[in-house]
Amino acid sequence: MRIQSPSLVELHAFLAVARTGSFRRAAQELCVTQAAVSRAVMRLEADMGQEVFLRTGGGVVLTALGEDLQRMTARHVQALEAAGMHLRRQQERLRVRLAVITSLGNLWLMRRLESFRQLHPEVEIEFRQYRHDEDFTRDDVDLWIDVKRGVSQQWPRQIAARYLIGRNVQVVCAPRLAQDIRCAADLLRYPLLYHSSFPENWDIWAKQAHLDLAGRRMGSGFDLVINMVDAAKAGMGVAIVQECMVREDLRTGRLVSPIGIRASTGRGYYLCCRRAQVAHPASDLFSHWLLQEARRDESGGAGGQGVCDD
Repeated sequence: MRIQSPSLVELHAFLAVARTGSFRRAAQELCVTQAAVSRAVMRLEADMGQEVFLRTGGGVVLTALGEDLQRMTARHVQALEAAGMHLRRQQERLRVRLAVITSLGNLWLMRRLESFRQLHPEVEIEFRQYRHDEDFTRDDVDLWIDVKRGVSQQWPRQIAARYLIGRNVQVVCAPRLAQDIRCAADLLRYPLLYHSSFPENWDIWAKQAHLDLAGRRMGSGFDLVINMVDAAKAGMGVAIVQECMVREDLRTGRLVSPIGIRASTGRGYYLCCRRAQVAHPASDLFSHWLLQEARRDESGGAGGQGVCDD
């Protein structure tokens, strides 16, 4: 009997593009190249004899055939994935080896890991040493969480990198300092604490807040965000820091954000894996959970703004 159904590779590629609305994002999700996704969709369309997507300048849109194909196959492909995962779990202990930038691991990730363990007790997480000059050639790591060090930085070709969290920065300080801060200009009464690798974060934020920092001496610099946050809690000055790093301190009142202005650095933290990585159920489970946690964190409401009148 001639097989009438598309291959699973083609269906995975098609469904990923349909979910994300982009060949590029689908490739990132599947940890393959964009060209591989494109070829799989082209094979599918050739087999169907019709297009499943309309290509536009803003992305892709499902055709009527594509909508029918998605509706009729998505649930079944997901069920096959679940069955494969279940069978693998019966045969082996799932493990993901993770290297994560230090401050994000301590301030954001660690307190969330128990929820992952409760959801997936079968997955074992092993932490590997984080390297500041990571070249992503190590074979003892399955997933990396690393910082994008410049807006124009390009990740290595063999790495699929998905934005996780941490683009937005804001000003925080100890509650006792915040009592005398009513607008952005009031911040200049205190030392400006900064990350020594990214001192320009203050300039980015100041531009958003219409605050002139010309000739202003900075306060203490720190090579780890976690140390800068501790200094801010101790009242050493006001710090410019990623929102995700201080969410818990803001919730409990150990820190406050005296000026509700946030700014985007265009960088942030990224989840990285090898494009050529073989099927890895543990990495897939952890990646999916991690991206959901990050989206949930970043969906919090924005604060107001405080700018002094001239």
